[in-house]
Amino acid sequence: MLSGLIDDATALAPGPAGRRALLGLAGPPAAGKSTLARRLVHGVEQRLGAGSAAYVPMDGFHLSNAQLDRLGLRGRKGAPETFDVDGYVALLRRLRSETGRAVYAPDFDRRLDEPVAAGIVVPPTARLVVTEGNYLADDGEGWRGVRELLDALWFVEAPPEVREERLLRRHLRGGRSRDEALEFIASSERPNARRVERARANCSRVVSR
Repeated sequence: MLSGLIDDATALAPGPAGRRALLGLAGPPAAGKSTLARRLVHGVEQRLGAGSAAYVPMDGFHLSNAQLDRLGLRGRKGAPETFDVDGYVALLRRLRSETGRAVYAPDFDRRLDEPVAAGIVVPPTARLVVTEGNYLADDGEGWRGVRELLDALWFVEAPPEVREERLLRRHLRGGRSRDEALEFIASSERPNARRVERARANCSRVVSR
């Protein structure tokens, strides 16, 4: 199955003189989006050469904890309103069109639980960028502009019990107690997942992890 997905991702990459292609992976928290994105990039690079593909997650556009505190949204971190969607859309436009020089993008440090400016570089050799995040298929304000910039959008899913076990491990590694992690999953991660799943029909294919 992975080989076929890599075939399709590779086919999206335009010729050397064309603009850069963007493949989006949407899906609920802990569905396996980032793992799949990295494997796709690795597979495309094996076929087209080193530096021919790059991975740019949406997570770098989390609002900082200071901004979330200012807005009273720290307890909803990960919800659509806790991202800088306009900044993300602006980056996607740059990634499509600026192919003659490196493009820097923010990353997200799970140990710090904060975005990190210019943590990712997309080289001019990259013909395909794989980007992923919860809300790439969302119909909310600002998010529809994401879909318009993608050459393909796939939905990544996993059973809820698998996702929540992954989320629990993630939050424990991030420093939350078990009780704090379970409370955050119930109050934030589950509602976010339900919203993400409502946009499933906006994707062209479904990948089960």
